[in-house]
Amino acid sequence: MKNRRAYMMMAFAIVLGLAAVALASRWLLGQTPTTSARIVVAASDVSLGQRLGPEMVKLSEWPADSVPAGALRDPLKLSGRVLKTSVLRGEPLTEVKLAPVGTLGGLSALIGEGKRAITVRVNDVIGVAGFALPGNFVDILVSTSDGVANLNGHEQAISKIVLERILVLAVAQEVSRDDTKPRVVNAVTLEVAPAQAEKLDLARSVGSLSLVLRNQVDPTPGTTSGATKSSLLGTATAASEKPAEPVRRAPQQVAAGAPRHCVGTIDGLKSRQECL
Repeated sequence: MKNRRAYMMMAFAIVLGLAAVALASRWLLGQTPTTSARIVVAASDVSLGQRLGPEMVKLSEWPADSVPAGALRDPLKLSGRVLKTSVLRGEPLTEVKLAPVGTLGGLSALIGEGKRAITVRVNDVIGVAGFALPGNFVDILVSTSDGVANLNGHEQAISKIVLERILVLAVAQEVSRDDTKPRVVNAVTLEVAPAQAEKLDLARSVGSLSLVLRNQVDPTPGTTSGATKSSLLGTATAASEKPAEPVRRAPQQVAAGAPRHCVGTIDGLKSRQECL
C-alpha cells in the first residue's frame, strides 16, 4: 500500500514537471527573437593619438536596438586611423572618436580644425600646482606694466586676463586625459586660434604668465579691466593726477601818467639825467 502511494506521488511530480516544461517552451516560442548586429569594438585599451592596427580592433555582437550612433562595421576600414579620444577594451568605435582620414598619429591628431597648438613654460605655481591636466580649460593671466609713466617716471604694474577658456592639450609630453592626479611639469601645450596664438606669444614676451583653472562646463566670460596697484590699494591713479601749473605773474608796466624821479649827474665835462 505504501509503495503504491509513493508511485502515485512520483507519477504526479513527473506530470507537473512535464507541464512546466511545456508551458515554458510555449512562452519562449511566443517571445520576439532578439536581433543582434556585429560592430567594431576595441580589442584592448587604446590611448588617444594612437594609430589603429588590425590587432587593436575586432567585431563583436551587439543588440540591434542599442547600437551606438555612427558605429562602424568594417574593421578593415579602420586600419591606420588615429583616435581622438582614449577607448577601453570592448568599447564601440564610432566616427566621432576618430581623426580625419590621412591624419598622422601624435598630438597633431588632437588639434581641432582651424586651431593651433602652442607650448608655454610653467612651474608649480603658474601651472596651478599641476592640476591643469589634458582636457581642462584655463584662462591666461599676464602680469606686466601699463606703459604709462606716472609723476615719478615709473610705469604702473597691471595684471590682466588676456585669453579665456583655452583647452589644455598636453602636459609635458603626455596627452592622456585619464589621470586625475596632479602632475607638476615644466611645459603645457594649449589649443588656440591663430589670433590667440599671437596674443599669447606677445603676452609671454612682455610679462609673466599664469594659468587660471576654470570650471569645465562654465562658459561665463570673465571680462575685467585688469588689476593695478592703485585699484588694489584703493588709491587714485597716479597717472591721472596732473601737476599743478605754476602761477604766472604778468610783468608790471609803468603807467604813462605816473610821476618819475630824476637825478642829474656830471661826468667830467658831460652831464646827464637818469630817471627812476
